[in-house]
Amino acid sequence: MNISTALRKDRRTSVALLGGDRVFQRIFTRLGCQGRPPQFQVELYPYANLSHTLRLRQDVAYVRLSDILHEAPVPVIEAAAAILLGQMYRRRVPRELRDLYRQFALAHSTRRHIARVRRKRARRIEDNPAGSAHNLDPMFAALNAEYFEGRLRRPRLGWSARPWRSQFGCYDPSLDQIVMNRRLDRDEVPSYAVEFILYHEMLHVKHPLRAAACGLQAHSPEFRAEEKRFAHYERARKFLEHVR
Repeated sequence: MNISTALRKDRRTSVALLGGDRVFQRIFTRLGCQGRPPQFQVELYPYANLSHTLRLRQDVAYVRLSDILHEAPVPVIEAAAAILLGQMYRRRVPRELRDLYRQFALAHSTRRHIARVRRKRARRIEDNPAGSAHNLDPMFAALNAEYFEGRLRRPRLGWSARPWRSQFGCYDPSLDQIVMNRRLDRDEVPSYAVEFILYHEMLHVKHPLRAAACGLQAHSPEFRAEEKRFAHYERARKFLEHVR
């Protein structure tokens, strides 16, 4: 079976996935999901990553799969469907499907595809390290000299447009940029706390993602060991636990 996409696009540039409804109905039954199966409307959506969503509205399930899957084999589509349905209906996803999806997601060709997509679609910040209370530029230079012997290349530095809820900083290798949470750019946040987060993201520049048994490993043992070298490690962690 070869799933192809319809030519008709909606105003949000999504593309209907022909045969996608049948895939989800089949996996719904295979997982033993409780209740009457909804009507599945499945589309490929131009996310900036390998992200997928499922939203249930009455008797209709609206599914958006990343269009990175547009040339994926049907078993990979089935695996993505199983993961989404397993989360929605709290059903166990068969190991073979989880392993199949993981193999696809970690494949070099997929990672290269994601990197290309992110360079086109993800938000590229301006190199503007000076915030209202903290300037990342001198912080980066000082940290580079103290912990990296001045050898770490400088990516683009900047602050998030809005405060984030779930993370303090992010390094995006596809866009070669470190973005810091705007929530940290306040007078009441001490410089050592900001420096710790910046140092953490600098370590991501030094230690790229690598494949591991459980998936992509962002924080290797070497990463964690170097992280603890930060002079105010415990002090910064304790302060950040209470940042709101």
